[in-house]
This record gives sequence, structure tokens and C-alpha cells, in this order.
Amino acid sequence: MQTKETVLERLVEWLDRDDPAWSDFLEIGGPLWPPYKTESELARIRDESRWFATHHPFALSALENRVSYVVGTGHRYTVRPKPKADMSDDVLEAIDRELTEFQELNLWQHRQIENQMRLDRDGEVFLRFFEIDGKLVVRYIEPEQVTAPPGDTSLFGVITDDQDAETVLGYWVRYNATRMDWQRIDAKDVQHRKVNVDGTMPRGLPTLFAVRANLRRVWKLLRNMTTVASIQAAVAIVRQHGAAPVGSVQQYVSRMASVPQNPAEQRPNTYERFPPGAIIDVAPGVEVKFPAEGINVANYVAAIQAELRAIAARLAMPEYMLSGDASNANYSSTLVAEGHAVKMFERLQSQMIWWDAQVLTRALEVAERAGRLPDGVSKQIVIDAEAPTVMTRDRLQEAQADQILLTMGVVSPQTVAARHGFDYNQERDLMNFAD
Repeated sequence: MQTKETVLERLVEWLDRDDPAWSDFLEIGGPLWPPYKTESELARIRDESRWFATHHPFALSALENRVSYVVGTGHRYTVRPKPKADMSDDVLEAIDRELTEFQELNLWQHRQIENQMRLDRDGEVFLRFFEIDGKLVVRYIEPEQVTAPPGDTSLFGVITDDQDAETVLGYWVRYNATRMDWQRIDAKDVQHRKVNVDGTMPRGLPTLFAVRANLRRVWKLLRNMTTVASIQAAVAIVRQHGAAPVGSVQQYVSRMASVPQNPAEQRPNTYERFPPGAIIDVAPGVEVKFPAEGINVANYVAAIQAELRAIAARLAMPEYMLSGDASNANYSSTLVAEGHAVKMFERLQSQMIWWDAQVLTRALEVAERAGRLPDGVSKQIVIDAEAPTVMTRDRLQEAQADQILLTMGVVSPQTVAARHGFDYNQERDLMNFAD
């Protein structure tokens, strides 16, 4: 049976052909989709991504920047009635209070940050809903806990309709790995956010999966480059001696040998450890060569940059968001309205807003059952969210455009205030207090 590594090696050979035939590709091992076919394969993919997100500086920079631009300082939520819905101002104010209390109870801005980080790192996020004292409480389910019990036919712990893979009925969650305890949770009590896969696939795929080989090569290049540089910088002087008896040379070697680091070792090491700035004495007649001295470490920087560009291309981000080096790109010319990074960040923001709106609606439904809101009010309103602006801003032009729209009656003062990061009611209260 072919391993996945063997299939990938044969795939590279297939791609090197001048005119690769698709039939030949199928003979290699079939299409490599989905990238995981068992829970153990999914776990290996997730563990590798988690290592990158914890130890790899460039990978962590990319994930942190995605969080910064998608979440930023948090999203602001406003509520408006649906067309033809009859709703008083008192009810709208009560809804606003419920949403504010929900965000405070669940530390929602911090949870937004973690949601985006988990989504990119693991490829999915499981949020479980609890009703406690008439309030909605949100908690995480770790992806490795969602797994099928022995003998169950569900895929990766996701229970779907027999006739429709997109209709999820519930999830198997293992809460105690020692006792192997499983609990079935209804789909209505879990929100499963998944990315980088088709809708019919039961589980998500980490964002860094496609560039994992690039990240490994960058890690090795950076490690080897700095190692060579440190060796070159460690040796300050090489001192060669004139003619001397062989016995003197042997005594010299024994005297300069390193003390064994392991007490179990009986013999000393016949080599020297050189601290930074070391001065080396060599025996007579010995020719000293430094293989690393002809290596220009700076040449490796271009190779690292090429790998980082490939990673940045996958993430639709400018290279400087990974490396911190803005010499090859200008911030103001990158984050413009038509820039690919802006389009990508805005798409991710809209995706998060849609998921968050489902959770906030659930919080309002809990408030209805607790009697704090009229029945059915959650179905008569629309929750709008204002995410941080991604593109570079010209505040004067924005203010002039907003003034024109206000004069035309196209937008409300509340919408303009939210777009600029202000709470309209709070600002009105402050102005009245100042008067």
C-alpha cells in the first residue's frame, strides 16, 4: 500500500513531465482530496499546524495579523427592525441591553480573537451553548474531543442525515479519554465553524496546510543560515605553531580536550568547544580550513523571501505581514480598496459577522424564554455589525462623503457614528451633558 509521502513523490514526477496526462495522475494514487481520510490523519494535520502556530515565527505572524485585521478591537453591533415590523424604541433598547450583557458575560471581544485564531490554526471551531440562569453561555469544545465512538458509523464524530451530508443532526464528544465516555450533543446546541473545505466535508482544514512544506523549508533555512553565521562569528583567531615534537602535540590534544558532559563517559572528548571570540591553537604541520568561510550567508535571505512570498500568496497577504520587512511593499499602496488583501480581510470579516449574528440571535431567544423580551422579537430584527476598517483611510474624504449621504437622507447619523467607531447615543448624552 502506498503511503501519502510516496504518492506525493510520484505526483512531483508527474508534474515535471512536459505533457502530463490526467489518466497517469489517477494511476499514481488518485486525487489527493480529501487530504484526510481517517481521524488519525486529521489529528496529524492539526498537530502540525498547532506546532507552526506555537513555534514558527513567520506562521505566528501571519495568524496574528489575520486576527488583527479581521477582529481588530472588536465588532460593534446594532439592531434594526425588519421591514414592516412594528417595534417600539423601548423594545429596541431592551435588545441592545441583552446584546451588551451577553458580550460582557462571554468576554466576546476576546472570544472573537480566539475564534479567528482557532479557525486558522485548527481549520474549525466548536462552540457549545448552555442556558444558565436565563442567560446564554458559550464554551469551546476542543476539536480532538469530537470523535466517533467505537462501532459508530458517523464521520469524524459528526452525525449527519443519511440522505444529506450537509444536514448535521448532532456531534459525538468524548469528555473523558481515560474512561472513554462519549456524549451525543444535538446540533442546535453547537455551532461548528469550519473553513478551507467543501460544505459536504465533516471537518475543517487548517489554513496553513497548503504551505506546510514552505514553512518547514523556511524554518530549516533560517536555522542553518544563523548556525553558519554563528560559527563564522565565533572564531576570532587561528594560531598555528612552528615545529614541535609529536609527543608535545599529543600532550597538547589531551590537555585541550573537553571534559565529558556525561558522568558515565570514561574518556574525554578529543575535540574542543569554542565559545564566542575563541582563539584556536593548532598543532605543527596541521592545515586549518573553514568550509563555512566561503559561504555568503546573505544569499540565503533571497531563498527565504521566495518561500515567504509563496506563503503570502496562499494567505492573500502582502509579504511584510509575515516577515515584518516592508522594504518590498508600501503600506498605503497595499491596503487600498482594490487590493487583494483588503478583499480577503473583508470577506473574512463578513464570514465572522454571519456566524456571530447566529450566536447573538440565540442569546435573544434565550432572553425571550426567560421573559426579558417579548416572544418572537428575535425574528423581527436584523443584527448589523460594524467591523474595523481594513483599507487605509482618508478621514477628510470619508467625513465629506458621509456628510453628502446624510444630506441626501441615504444613511442615518447612527450608521455614520458606528462607521467611525462612535456610540451615537453615548456621544449625544455627552454633548447634552456639556451643554
